Amino acid sequence: MNTLVAQPRTRVVILGAAGRDFHNFNMAYRDDPAIEVVAFTGAQIEGIADRRYPRELAGALYPDGIPIVQESCLEDLHMRHPFDRVVFAYSDVTHAQVMHLASRALALGADFELLGPARTMLQAKIPVIAISAIRTGCGKSQTTRWLSARLRRHDLRTAVVRHPMPYGDLARQAVQRFASRADITAADCTLEEREEYEPHLAAGNVVYAGVDYASVLALAQSSADIILWDGGNNDFPFIKPDLHIVLVDALRPGQHDTHHPGEAVLRMADVIIIAKSDAAPTGDLQTALSGARQVNSRVPVLRAGSPVRLDNEAAVLDKRVLVVEDGPTMTHGGMPHGAGYVAAVKARARVVVDPRSYAAPRMAAVYERYPHLAAVLPAMGYSALQLADLQDTINATPADVVVCATPIDLAALIDVNKPVVQARYEFADLETPGLSGIVEDFLRRSGLAAPPA
Repeated sequence: MNTLVAQPRTRVVILGAAGRDFHNFNMAYRDDPAIEVVAFTGAQIEGIADRRYPRELAGALYPDGIPIVQESCLEDLHMRHPFDRVVFAYSDVTHAQVMHLASRALALGADFELLGPARTMLQAKIPVIAISAIRTGCGKSQTTRWLSARLRRHDLRTAVVRHPMPYGDLARQAVQRFASRADITAADCTLEEREEYEPHLAAGNVVYAGVDYASVLALAQSSADIILWDGGNNDFPFIKPDLHIVLVDALRPGQHDTHHPGEAVLRMADVIIIAKSDAAPTGDLQTALSGARQVNSRVPVLRAGSPVRLDNEAAVLDKRVLVVEDGPTMTHGGMPHGAGYVAAVKARARVVVDPRSYAAPRMAAVYERYPHLAAVLPAMGYSALQLADLQDTINATPADVVVCATPIDLAALIDVNKPVVQARYEFADLETPGLSGIVEDFLRRSGLAAPPA
């Protein structure tokens, strides 16, 4: 008589940063009885480890949920819970860093794996335009907002689906819909989440996000004619795009093939935009253009601008200025400074004050971790304690005025003892017909716009 012997489950660890990792699990592993996900790990973002992926999201095979541990503890985790496979699942890291992590996995005897778009992309029932980039901070959100305005001219109901940022209660954040600032406040969003959501709400968009993107997509497409995927970092979309727009940063030339998965995203593009072309030196712009064409020569490569303006230039003239920049763009995005610094210099500030000597402990830790940062303050607020240290650093820095290039109302979140001048920057099409023409052609092909008269 034949006796069936149960095969042992393959034990997997997913390396992540609270986003792609959860999505890959939901798509590929959650209901697979042959797989046991031992743990997720956390990196890049403060405070995302030392919690659990909840049983409500993990499914019937994980009644106790799944632990999330620090990536640095990978070897210790293997000693306690030996695993067979390590799956890399986050973004905006150098190719070398990915392979260093692969080497750690291989040294433990484990396989190392990357899950691709075919296995992880959801299929929408309505057309999808996705905006991605080769690096964090190329201008995805401003491009998405510009696109949403064009779609409204066609009376199209547009749902913005944002790459995940679930830094809090994961079960509570499974499916999120933001139509007002009250929704953001009710969800206890971090500063980083507010940076992404508030400008969309101000532009008249409804934003969908969360953890379980099959459910997020179902809700978003139930009341929309078209979806705009607003990507995060340099990741590829969770939803299969019908038009995939990929941004290259003219201020970071030569990075078209240096980071994962940015190079893959560039190779996937239907149209490439060289962003910030109006601000880059001619040589850097040409390097960005040639690099993009080298990687992907089959699609249009267009130039776009990102003009920066201050709400009140007179308040900055001849003043000591503290510049607060977008956090992720400065940190793992690798930029020494951003639009706020450019705007302050253009407005003829007397001096941009270096805040590093006045940094409260959690901000000092950010400077230590990212030594490339120049004399600017990254807007970091992944936790209440970090947000408090951001406030203390601003207030301790001897400046007359704050130039804030994060797209939120910073003074509404913290008590700042200086006047705040907002720096604003939006997408600008620099070519004719440019991205406008490509989008109009796409809408006509999709049956969402009438042909020209």
